[in-house]
Amino acid sequence: MPRLAGQIDLAKGEAILDAAIAVLGERGLSASMEEVARRAGVSKQTIYNHYGSKAELIRALVDRRVADITASLETPGADEHPEEALAGFARTMLQAIVSPRATAMMRLYIQGAADAPDVARAVFEAGPKASRLRLAAFLAKETADGRLAVDDAAMAAEFFGGMVVGTYQLADLLGVDRGLTENQIDDIAAKAAHRFMRAYSV
Repeated sequence: MPRLAGQIDLAKGEAILDAAIAVLGERGLSASMEEVARRAGVSKQTIYNHYGSKAELIRALVDRRVADITASLETPGADEHPEEALAGFARTMLQAIVSPRATAMMRLYIQGAADAPDVARAVFEAGPKASRLRLAAFLAKETADGRLAVDDAAMAAEFFGGMVVGTYQLADLLGVDRGLTENQIDDIAAKAAHRFMRAYSV
C-alpha cells in the first residue's frame, strides 16, 4: 500500500534525525548539512524544508529524546498513579543521560558551545528546560487534582530532577565512572519517586 504524504514526511524526518546523530557523532558540530543529507538519502533542501538551520535540527534531535523521557507523565492514567509516573520519568531520564551515545553528544555540545551559542541554547531549551516544564505541568495538575501538595511546581520539578540526576551525568561526562547498571537505575528512580511523594503528599 502506498504511503500517504504525511507518512513520507514523517519517515524523511526520522531518517534525517537518525543521520544527524551519526554524522554529528563522527564530525562534531562542524558537520555540514550536506553530509547529513547525503547520509539520510535526501537533498539538502529537504533538510532545510524540515529544519531551517543546524540549530533547529539539533533542537529536533533533543526534542525527540525529551518526548521519550516525559512519555510516562502523559500516558493515560498517569495522573492517577503519580509515583509510578515519576519513577518512569526518572528511569528514562537516567537511561538517556548516561547512555554512551548521549554522553558523546553532550560532550560535543559542550565543546562547541562557545563557537555555536545558538546550538547550545537550542540544546538547553529543548532538553533540560523542556523536560522540567513538562514535569512542572504534571506536578501542578496533580496538586490541582488533590493528589499532591506542591506549592511551587517549577521549583519542585528542579528538586526532583536534581535528586535523580545527582552527580551521575557529570561523572559520566568526565569518564570517572563506568556508568549505572539497569538495576541501579531502577533503584534510583523508584527511591527518588517514593521520597518525592512523601515530601509532597497531601
